[in-house]
Amino acid sequence: MTSRRNARNAVSIASFSVLAFSAFMPAASAQETDAPPQTSDDQVKTLGQVTVTARRREESLKDVPGSVTAISADDIAKFSATEIGDLQSSVPNIVLHEGDAQNTVAYIRGVGQLDSLAFADPGVGIYLDDVYLGRAQGSFLDVFDVERIEVLRGPQGTLYGRNTIGGAIKFVSRQPSETPEFSASATLGSYNQTDLTIGASGPIAGDKLLGKAAVAYLSRDGYADNTITGQDDGDRDTLAWRGSLLANISDNFRILVSADGSTDNPDTSRTPARETAVFGAFAPSTDPFKVEADFNDLSDLSVRGISAKATWDVSNSLSVVSTTAYREMEYDAHLDLDATGSPLFGVFVFEDQNQFSQEIQANYEGGPLSAVGGIYYFDEEDVTESGIFGPDIAFVSNSINDQTTTAFAIYGDVSYELSDRLSVSVGVRLTEEEKDFKRIQEFFDAATPLVPEIGTGFRATDVDTSKTFSNTSPRLSVSYNLTDDVTGYASIGRGFKSGGFDGRSNSGFEAQPFDAETLTAYEAGIKGSFAEGAIFVSMAVFLNDYKDLQVSSFTEQNGAFAAIFTNAAEAQIAGFEVEGSWQATDALRFDLSAGYLDAEYDEFIGQNGVDVSGTLTPANAPDWTGRIAANYRRSLGRNTELVINAAAAYRGDVYPTVSSSEILRQGSYTLYDASIGLEFVDGKYALLLAGRNLSDEEYRTQGFDLSDSLDYQLGYYGAPRTVSLTASVRY
Repeated sequence: MTSRRNARNAVSIASFSVLAFSAFMPAASAQETDAPPQTSDDQVKTLGQVTVTARRREESLKDVPGSVTAISADDIAKFSATEIGDLQSSVPNIVLHEGDAQNTVAYIRGVGQLDSLAFADPGVGIYLDDVYLGRAQGSFLDVFDVERIEVLRGPQGTLYGRNTIGGAIKFVSRQPSETPEFSASATLGSYNQTDLTIGASGPIAGDKLLGKAAVAYLSRDGYADNTITGQDDGDRDTLAWRGSLLANISDNFRILVSADGSTDNPDTSRTPARETAVFGAFAPSTDPFKVEADFNDLSDLSVRGISAKATWDVSNSLSVVSTTAYREMEYDAHLDLDATGSPLFGVFVFEDQNQFSQEIQANYEGGPLSAVGGIYYFDEEDVTESGIFGPDIAFVSNSINDQTTTAFAIYGDVSYELSDRLSVSVGVRLTEEEKDFKRIQEFFDAATPLVPEIGTGFRATDVDTSKTFSNTSPRLSVSYNLTDDVTGYASIGRGFKSGGFDGRSNSGFEAQPFDAETLTAYEAGIKGSFAEGAIFVSMAVFLNDYKDLQVSSFTEQNGAFAAIFTNAAEAQIAGFEVEGSWQATDALRFDLSAGYLDAEYDEFIGQNGVDVSGTLTPANAPDWTGRIAANYRRSLGRNTELVINAAAAYRGDVYPTVSSSEILRQGSYTLYDASIGLEFVDGKYALLLAGRNLSDEEYRTQGFDLSDSLDYQLGYYGAPRTVSLTASVRY
């Protein structure tokens, strides 16, 4: 009751803040209008308009009736970000990091998917140039060749569909340019970091054919030392590339063909730290970056994709876009889940995934009416061979899961300006999805070699089944322009995450389908610019009604280890967010964000049908998140500029596991980042010295609670302090 009361109080306070904000700012705006104009000598540089595509069309960030954060390429470069997880601190109420198996762990407002399971869909959709990435593996994108990254908070079921129940992260690549461009950079840093990037763009055949290509090599040693082998643990060795061709067939018809790929072949996978004694014989780790592992020699990931986007401008107000895409992903890994030098408990995974998608979309903008609608088709097959290798505990298994997903959707969203100030938007998406699932699992003698052959062991599971999932996701929003520069909005929307089958079941009886998750979100907010464009502020309050949460647990059944994945919970998540930017002077800019979450289960059915909601807290839902950053520029003369950046990011208490283990709970911490650089000849040449986690904070990002089955717990940690020096050139 106390927690729920706190949630109501927090939302009430935030709601009052929004109302006060809306009452005050029109007056402030009037004052600014009546004030005498500034002279050119004392005029402050404005922030400029931010354009996003959150509603599948280009529009100002201010006009979007929802919570969106847009991170530009320049913002990404300030602290030498190399992967999408480096952006976590820039967005309130988000958890975004690499999991235990080169997978993306993404939570927005306490909603996401913790496990890196082929049969469990992500809870936050990740898109590369409007192409949905179907698996958690292969979606932890390398940050290069990027124009901006958009983070859409709250369910995006209407326009983006399945598996955007928490929100969506959109990676927008640079487009081929009409004039020749070239860029290159080289980075040296801690842990033998060696990063090289090169990119070129420009016309190939006049303005009829434009092209772009970018390549990145990203390498570093692992942050941890394996005291058993003497190797570093969890290194990086990535080669990635992206390219595109833009053919302007006519004045109103163009085709953009894009391709991308990456291979990551590190020497080792990541090994967790022992947070408790393992089997009573191996003491907890005293240093999370000193690990012990005998089963971490494989962690290869390869992704490839190609897409074709054809755009037909039928008229000045109507356009039709067809997007066709195909992607492949391969992942092979050995994961040491006992964190000792003995072969007690390891997991092997060999996964092959491919997906095909086709979307046809129409956009209309004419007078007071704007509309977007389309049809979407998605087909995916994922074949995963995985098992447990634990000869010292007399347990060896192997299984093959073959899952095919076929999804079809039709959607539409219509916005209408009822007056100069008031507009309403109504949308809906209808989705039907069929999943075909096959699973074979066998157990073997403890003396069996690694990856035993299917067909030679004791067959415990032999399943061939299918199920169809249907969903309707509506959304309604109302926007009101309080002034020309300030907009208030309110919305209600629904999202869902697809159901499926438990691909870790130990028998045919256990391999039952689990239902789709659903979430109904209520949100109100206000956003706008002030001080003649020098300040931009966005505020929002929200309440999520979360049903049929898909959760996994590790337990013991009939004297044997069991991993269970099922619908077990219902939750409510309330909170608020504030984001702001202030161009204080022509040289000095401040950015601020803050978020609060009150998340609790209404119901959580545990073992033996017992409701344990009162003892658990939703995973990856930190109570507070916040960040303040500053950017300073000063001319040093002779076409040289000094650039200084500094940021402090706070993250409150959070449970990284479903079990709400107090041992694995991560207490609050603050990360400090800074950089100093020189830019020459209008930014054509640059040197940047950057440091991340300067206080060398030890913080846990993920954990495994195996206490109910194997009586121990493990933790994964974020990166320690790192320093890098980057030299770049851009024409």
